[in-house]
Amino acid sequence: MNITLHQTEHTIADFEGIFTYLKTHFNKKTTGIHLFPELFLSGYPLQDLCLQKPFVQKYQNFLEELRIWLKDHVNLKECHLLMGGLKYTLSENNIPITIENVVYLSSNNSILEPIYTKRLLPNYDIFDEKKYFTKGRSSKVIEIAGQKYGILICEDMWASTFHDLDPVKELFEFCDDISLAGIFNFSASPYILRKDQKRLTRAKEISHLFQCPFYYVNRIGGEDEILFDGNSFAVNGEELLAKAKRFKTEKLNIESIKPTKYLSDSKLTHGVTWEELFQADLVTNNGETHIAHWSDEDCQEVLEALCFGFQQYARKNGFNKFTLALSGGMDSALVLTIMTLSLSQEQYLEAVYMPSIHSSPLSFELSLGLCKNLGIPLKSLPIKFLHSTTKNLFGQTFNEPFEGLTDENIQSRLRGTLLYTRSNQIGSMVVNTSNKSELAVGYSTQYGDSVGAISLLGDLYKSQVYRLSEYINSKYKNLIPEEIITRPPTAELREGQVDTDSLPPYEMLDAILEGILNYRYTKTDLTELGFPEEQVEKTLNMYRRNEYKRYQFCPIIKISSKSFGFGYRVPLSKETSFYNY
Repeated sequence: MNITLHQTEHTIADFEGIFTYLKTHFNKKTTGIHLFPELFLSGYPLQDLCLQKPFVQKYQNFLEELRIWLKDHVNLKECHLLMGGLKYTLSENNIPITIENVVYLSSNNSILEPIYTKRLLPNYDIFDEKKYFTKGRSSKVIEIAGQKYGILICEDMWASTFHDLDPVKELFEFCDDISLAGIFNFSASPYILRKDQKRLTRAKEISHLFQCPFYYVNRIGGEDEILFDGNSFAVNGEELLAKAKRFKTEKLNIESIKPTKYLSDSKLTHGVTWEELFQADLVTNNGETHIAHWSDEDCQEVLEALCFGFQQYARKNGFNKFTLALSGGMDSALVLTIMTLSLSQEQYLEAVYMPSIHSSPLSFELSLGLCKNLGIPLKSLPIKFLHSTTKNLFGQTFNEPFEGLTDENIQSRLRGTLLYTRSNQIGSMVVNTSNKSELAVGYSTQYGDSVGAISLLGDLYKSQVYRLSEYINSKYKNLIPEEIITRPPTAELREGQVDTDSLPPYEMLDAILEGILNYRYTKTDLTELGFPEEQVEKTLNMYRRNEYKRYQFCPIIKISSKSFGFGYRVPLSKETSFYNY
């Protein structure tokens, strides 16, 4: 019997859209086994939405309507559907008592029967499933058309040192005298660069262990800052039977499986440890520690992820017009380029150049050259008169000097004000241009250059910004003027300013920050890696002082194992002396 993996994308709680998909793809003539992603019937991640009474009532009504439709319009003797969804136990007042993350089966006499509850509830980084869901208690094997299949939901395949049970091992013991025709895994697995290869490796290991094919169905989508890449697949031992594209909806049909040669001595590993999950981007060569170099394949994947995430956020929040502050620097140039590469015909994008008395003629020339290359209109809104007026007004009112950081920050905040004035004027979405390095050390102005509805570069260190820009230029014939990449980075908020006046060199800074964020290194750990103690202390001090800026920052498109945003939760009010350890 053919098995079809439905790699789908729907807005969270879009029950009408989900229903439309099913009505479009299924009728009385449809046959085979059809697998849908984890929580296909509701969307993911739901957060507190799954506790809200209007959502619960709408979802329950949707399930009842779906039951009636399946009964009347699908031949469940020939067509077998397995779909991820929520199972509620409600009080008399329709308040959730328990919520389970389940697989629903519609087959033969069963219509939306919950057959399996997810057992491993991840509770790290962006995950907080233990807050909402009740975990399953047992393994499950189902029989369809005389064939038996094991069931797993997403994290269940990733037994590790930070979980208290191993669903794969327990399923294997449960199947001691049972011959399986396949293992089904229903996933809503968030995107991380290179994560797809880890999934394939683990799936092949499980396929060898059970000596049967492994089917993995994953959703796609951008949910604020979290991306889902799809990459659904089926493996049979070492053989890759089929694989869907990343960030694309797709129906993946797998025909009957031929026998294969399984490894007879296959053993389960620990799956993945906490350290392996998060340690990804530091490399030490010849005594020097630095951020891992992105290959061209990595850059292409990141580019696709950022284009996809931007468009998902814009569409799901109802925006077709976009406004961006262009400075002549690297970050804004890369953001504008990525947005342009993802732009559709009905969308409008404009760049706004807002020079001050400290802006060089070169910055305008480079901004204009970039916009000509991209075919994007460039508007000029000089702030020097607004800046001068504000400075004079404060001097007259408070009779105090208006200089230093005060003078620098007002320039940035004036630009933020103008951006949002333009946003109000045409109904556009302002897009942020800050990078992960700046965000980590607070090298930005609150309500100034940190404004925006979504951040495309908030999970890219500055060195990665440069690497991605170089890749784009090699692929698209120098869209970004070369001098934007080669000129020393500067905020141009005072005469002769460059970033290294305030920060360590970016290659060093990025490696120290990755050590702090991903590896949880202490000051002692970092100095033992060879970083200068003075630079480590400087970075740690900036990092700890700027939690309040990160707390108010916009959503960040997540591409790495550890980013700021939803998966990073640190209290604002705390003792900070431990950073000196």
